[in-house]
Amino acid sequence: MTGTKRATGHTEVTIYEPTAYDEAANGPSLVEIRVDETFSGDIEGEGSARVIQAARKDGSATFVGIERVRGAVGSHKGSFLLQTSGTLSGREVRAEWFVVPGSGTEDLRDLRGEGGFTAQLGEHGSIWLDYELG
Repeated sequence: MTGTKRATGHTEVTIYEPTAYDEAANGPSLVEIRVDETFSGDIEGEGSARVIQAARKDGSATFVGIERVRGAVGSHKGSFLLQTSGTLSGREVRAEWFVVPGSGTEDLRDLRGEGGFTAQLGEHGSIWLDYELG
C-alpha cells in the first residue's frame, strides 16, 4: 500500500464471556465468545466482537471473529469492522486482522488496512494496523 501509516496501541478487555455450543468427545469444541474491549494509542475507542473458537482438549484453539470499533484512528473519527483469525496457545493469543472493505463510517469511510495483535487471554493486548484513508 502506498501512503500507508502504522497505528499502534493497546487493548484492555472489559468483557470476556465464552459459551460452548457444540462439544465433541473426540475433537475440538465450538465456543462463541463475546469480547468487549477498550482501545488506546493511535486507535482510541471501544470494540465489540463475537468470536467463534475451535477449542482443543489440550487448551489450544483456533478462532475467527468480527469486531466493530467505534472511536478514532489518529484524528479521524468513526467506526469500522475488523475481521480476525488467530490462535491460542497457553494464555497467549496471536491474530491477524483486516478492515472489512466498505465498513468504515464518517471520517473512516475509506479506511483500508491490515494488522494484528498479541495478547494474554482475556486481558490486555498490543495491536497494530497498517492503514490508508482515501
